[in-house]
Amino acid sequence: MSDDALVQSDVILQRLTKLHPKLIDLSLERTWRLLGALGNPERRLPPVFHIAGTNGKGSVAAMLRAMLEAGDYAVHSYTSPHLVRFHERIRLAGKPHSAPIEESDLSRLLDECERANAGEPITFFEITTGAALLAFSRAPADALILEVGMGGRLDTTNVVDKPAVSVITPVDLDHQSFLGDTLTLIATEKAGILKRGVPAVIGPQPDEALAAIEKAAAKAGAPLFVHGQDFTAHEEAGALVYQDEAGLLDLPLPRLPGRHQIDNAGVAICALRQAGALPLERDAIAQGLAHAEWPARLQRLTRGPIFQYLPEGTEVWLDGGHNPAAGRAVAEALADLAQHDAPGEARPLLLLSGMLETKDAGGFFAAFRGLAAHVETIRIPDADASLSAESLAAAAEGAGLSASAASSLNDALARLGVAAGRATPRVLICGSLYLAGHILKDNG
Repeated sequence: MSDDALVQSDVILQRLTKLHPKLIDLSLERTWRLLGALGNPERRLPPVFHIAGTNGKGSVAAMLRAMLEAGDYAVHSYTSPHLVRFHERIRLAGKPHSAPIEESDLSRLLDECERANAGEPITFFEITTGAALLAFSRAPADALILEVGMGGRLDTTNVVDKPAVSVITPVDLDHQSFLGDTLTLIATEKAGILKRGVPAVIGPQPDEALAAIEKAAAKAGAPLFVHGQDFTAHEEAGALVYQDEAGLLDLPLPRLPGRHQIDNAGVAICALRQAGALPLERDAIAQGLAHAEWPARLQRLTRGPIFQYLPEGTEVWLDGGHNPAAGRAVAEALADLAQHDAPGEARPLLLLSGMLETKDAGGFFAAFRGLAAHVETIRIPDADASLSAESLAAAAEGAGLSASAASSLNDALARLGVAAGRATPRVLICGSLYLAGHILKDNG
């Protein structure tokens, strides 16, 4: 891919950010107008797996895609945000695997959407989602995995009249200024994707969130399949055991690390079974679980310039989770890793963190109390909404952790090297997908 081609889409994307004064403005009116001007591509899509939720959307989407592709299905997918390049958001079906949209195709679609929009106000996510739907409508595929951007009811992706299945992964407090400040309000917004007669697979939920989802499903006429009631997934003797009314499956553990991924795997399997039109054998499900990849979700880094600042043998993990529930899931996974350290060779856990100012930093760090030896905080490079390193360090200290503010990423890494002393540490870079993308650009 040429530098000139790369510039073309970047220039268009920058121009699109100026079409609406607000980065986020939840509404469907502008989307419907644009889709109408484009000839309603949302009506010409393959069977859709529509996924909402606070945590786990991307992991469920990655497992679904891997399992379907292992069964020889051609799969489109749409996720957000991207980590390094916008092209990651739009994956077009291919055999044996989908791939990020090509630069020439992306530039052409963005240009077409810009012309169809005719200068009218529209958010960046709305017009780029329009481009994605246009791409998916024109390329043949057996399925489309469509991830909600934010919320559900007024999310730009909520224009599909009748998906094959709706999915709601675990709901937690996040984006409160847009979705509401209680689990009930947030879950109600996410349940806005439920459609009459469309099966809805519901991941593990707090009681308050589940009650709201059940109420919304009853009103919409959507049949529910609830984790712990209609299907289960658990680890047993080093294997994943899935069970629903159709029977039991003995499967390998997911490649994606962490106990929470067992729950995510169960949601993905149930969604496949309820979709109906895309049957899969046990072997395809097993292959998908064993090969699914999802960058920046407890991803082990093994190369890159960051290692020059750290003691030889340091383990480095990268995770983009940014709310209290994500913090708890990641902390649990790292505690499990620590249990497998050799006797007398325990690795101290050191955190390097940057977070956006809209996130509950104290709630995130609370999960690491008693687990993390020290936190170095930074301002996320090129992120205007980043918390200052000093504010983030104060939040970590308020959560009961030892913390200090670094002046830059390299400064933070050097400080972690000093904090490790003679030990060989385990380092977690965490708190933001924007920080994760910055790290992967040079170390992925």
